[in-house]
Amino acid sequence: MFSRLALAAAIALLAGCSSAPKMTPVQPQPMRTNLPPVTHYALSLVGAPYRYGSASREEGFDCSGFVRHVYQRQGILLPRTAWEMAGALPRADDLRSGDLVFFNTGGGAFSHVGLFVNGDRFVHASSSRTGKVMVSSLNNPYWRKHFVGVRRPLAGLH
Repeated sequence: MFSRLALAAAIALLAGCSSAPKMTPVQPQPMRTNLPPVTHYALSLVGAPYRYGSASREEGFDCSGFVRHVYQRQGILLPRTAWEMAGALPRADDLRSGDLVFFNTGGGAFSHVGLFVNGDRFVHASSSRTGKVMVSSLNNPYWRKHFVGVRRPLAGLH
């Protein structure tokens, strides 16, 4: 029994973009018309499956695959990993819908990425534990503790 638990714990730690916090998803709120198309599209993928190493609507997404897919659909090609995205994109001091929010979740700096929606909400492919693309709150103690920065793809790539 112990070896099965140890194996399951090891797989869970290695299987995701981030270590999965205990949380409940933020209840979806009506989309606002002033959100940019990139954010509307990202929100349309809520509930899509999580799959490490994947960037496909059909197969699922990991965190950076999700963000890359969303922006590629808007004609903007981003690097593949969260770390590469953070290094390639300009920093932002404020949060605008469509910005990328980065977290250090134990896999090193910039080990998890999501797309800022508005208010305190961001959409992301959380982890193999949650199993899906979801909306979370930046005010959740876990995400607040691990937050490391904001990057703005639209400023650097238009």
